[in-house]
Amino acid sequence: MRFQDAARDARAVVYASVQADPLVARAAEALVLANTAGRVLARAVMNGETTDADGWRVAFPTLFGPDASPEVRTHAQEVLAVSLAVADRGDQVRSQLRGAIVEELTERLLARRAPASEVRRERRILFDGVRAEIHPYDVTVEADGRAEAYDCKWGARGINGEVMLQLDAARANAAAEDERLAVALVIFDARRSCLVRLARQTAPLGATGLVSIETLNRMAAGPPQPLKA
Repeated sequence: MRFQDAARDARAVVYASVQADPLVARAAEALVLANTAGRVLARAVMNGETTDADGWRVAFPTLFGPDASPEVRTHAQEVLAVSLAVADRGDQVRSQLRGAIVEELTERLLARRAPASEVRRERRILFDGVRAEIHPYDVTVEADGRAEAYDCKWGARGINGEVMLQLDAARANAAAEDERLAVALVIFDARRSCLVRLARQTAPLGATGLVSIETLNRMAAGPPQPLKA
């Protein structure tokens, strides 16, 4: 098993330009420090239904209400501000930014426990005698004996059979080479929504982990447990 940079094709060029948008790093920095309520706020606002800042403050009293500490309100205000900036973009750009933000957030959370040199983006995983997948993995941890591969999605609707098959095939191919590869989905959505979506899939998922919006911080402790551990 070995890792390789994704091909420098048109997709990669577009991806790099999206990642370079200052909003991606700003949003990821705010979300790394946010609590679950702050992340739910970001998801709601970035969906783009309304940019009424006062309305969002009223909708999240635990973040902006009188009982919230000054520190909580200050940080929530930054989450709201950057989320409104994303929401204010056009539909296509907003969609691209949201995906890039989830990937950046994932990388930063993984970097809390793994050296920066081991946490990589947009990498393919190659196995002897196996045709390489066209699509790279969003985030990988490339550590000897404990590699990890993550596919990141903004919402549960992004889960599909192709993604599940690719993750499980990579894990199985690694096992065939006596290598350990933990695979998981990172979904910036409620766990219940993810489980409902997964229940509709026919692809194998028992050995694949799931990180939802409620459990993002657990990535900093170790790979997520398989869904059917």
